[in-house]
Amino acid sequence: MIYAIQAGGPLRGAVECPGDKSISHRYAMLAALARGESELRYFAGSEDCQSTLRCLRGLGMKIRTEDTSVFISGNGLRGLKPPTALLDAGNSGTTMRLLSGILAGQSFDSTLSGDESLSGRPMRRIIQPLSLMGARISSREGGLPPLEITGSNLRGIRYALPVASAQVKSCLLLAGLYADGVTGVGEKVATRDHTEIALRQFGGTVRYRGNWIEVEPEPALEARRLEIPGDLSGAAFFIVAAALVPGSELLLPRVGLNPRRRALIDYLDRAGVRVWAENESESAGEARGDLRVRYDPAFLGKRLPPIRAELTAALIDEIPVLAVLGSQAGGLEIRDAHELRVKESDRIAAVVANLCAMGAEVEEHPDGLTVTGRQRLLGTHVETKGDHRIAMAFAVAGLTASGVTAINRAECADVSFPGFYDALARARSDLQPQSSDLNPGN
Repeated sequence: MIYAIQAGGPLRGAVECPGDKSISHRYAMLAALARGESELRYFAGSEDCQSTLRCLRGLGMKIRTEDTSVFISGNGLRGLKPPTALLDAGNSGTTMRLLSGILAGQSFDSTLSGDESLSGRPMRRIIQPLSLMGARISSREGGLPPLEITGSNLRGIRYALPVASAQVKSCLLLAGLYADGVTGVGEKVATRDHTEIALRQFGGTVRYRGNWIEVEPEPALEARRLEIPGDLSGAAFFIVAAALVPGSELLLPRVGLNPRRRALIDYLDRAGVRVWAENESESAGEARGDLRVRYDPAFLGKRLPPIRAELTAALIDEIPVLAVLGSQAGGLEIRDAHELRVKESDRIAAVVANLCAMGAEVEEHPDGLTVTGRQRLLGTHVETKGDHRIAMAFAVAGLTASGVTAINRAECADVSFPGFYDALARARSDLQPQSSDLNPGN
């Protein structure tokens, strides 16, 4: 599908963001390992999270959906059943990496596969430490999926992450539930702690010792009723859109404000964007609140603070749309973002190529990019490479460009934000969604 968008009137009203994708994955997996039926309210409807549910069904879990809730009946830590077919993670790297940790400690064998994009993403960063725990995992050359996992007896290890990654950390902590002793993961840079929070909520024992996170094996996990906050990474596209389009003001209700995710709000506030939180609260260890963002022309003359080191790790999912923001503000430098090379696409290359196609001046670095600010963007064909964050970032870019911006394979936004384009249209009364099955250039 090609989605066409162009500049127009302000964005106003309230935008409901889907349930947090990262939290939804983790709650679903732990609910499957708990005893009893868990209810997960506002579970993410994204394709990625549906991939997790599909894999859990393939492992014998009874799962049903009612309105915005997902109900998962778990049989305890050792209650998963041998799959009768390949477990298909679709496009979801989170599903593959986290579930690999769980499957490594089972008494049965399994194979995790994915779509063409996921099959090109290296999994060596989980294979190597899981192997140290005693796991037996076979892959294609270079650590590429599918992953053939032979169930094994695991041993607890202490493993210092060479590269900051919440997914690798989570994989090892989940594998640690099946180990013969305590498993510790060391972080030089603190990453998202949704797994640690969720483990405690379901009854697991997690300890912090300096930069190390430790998990006790063989916990008696119990079913829970939990409410998932809105996805801050999804909200980021509407925050940036409102910051760029004159006259805009948006309310984004009940968005997750986990301190290790809130770096986005702190960064934008420091940059001069008028965004703030209201009605803040906490539920099940996860902070949440309503976000309000208002257009302020004074912001656009300022260069954005550089994104480097720990800040890069904290903002890794938001970097594509922040690069768009930098092109319209006073510019932006992004470094230490090697991780973006191995996401659903090479996001550094995709952002640079599409900004250049829209007439922007951008310098590509091995670990990031530098975009010149205050640039006039021109509508063009955007190549998403099937990457949801590229599609949504350049839909936002299209709101500021002259002429029509046509986003190829636009449907990939459903991976994390089903109904994204409809939500954008509702926020702008003058914007009507347009789609076509025509080939780019027709």
